[in-house]
Amino acid sequence: MTLGKKQELFSRALGLLLQYAIFRGYEVRMGEVLRSKEEATRKGFPNSNHTRKLAADINLFKEGKYLSKTSDHLPLGQFWESFTGEYNGEKVTFAWGGRFKDGNHYSIQHGKVK
Repeated sequence: MTLGKKQELFSRALGLLLQYAIFRGYEVRMGEVLRSKEEATRKGFPNSNHTRKLAADINLFKEGKYLSKTSDHLPLGQFWESFTGEYNGEKVTFAWGGRFKDGNHYSIQHGKVK
């Protein structure tokens, strides 16, 4: 699957995730979606999928209170991971950062990068 097609799939799935979060009663504020290669390198993640438009950081709130724990994202992370499957004959893995200590991170795996 081309990078462009993965970006389109990511965008559609992100829309569903945001709707699901709102439906579950969360208030949502977007964190980083696109990150420059320079910023990614500065943060210690030069191969970040944010530089490929395949990742988003989502900040959750309930009644105005910021939910900072990975466990706060668990229902959304599980929903996101449920999108993993075959698309146009190719397996696509939807990765949730809660599996690697970055609970508000949602991405599509590209190569070995989540």
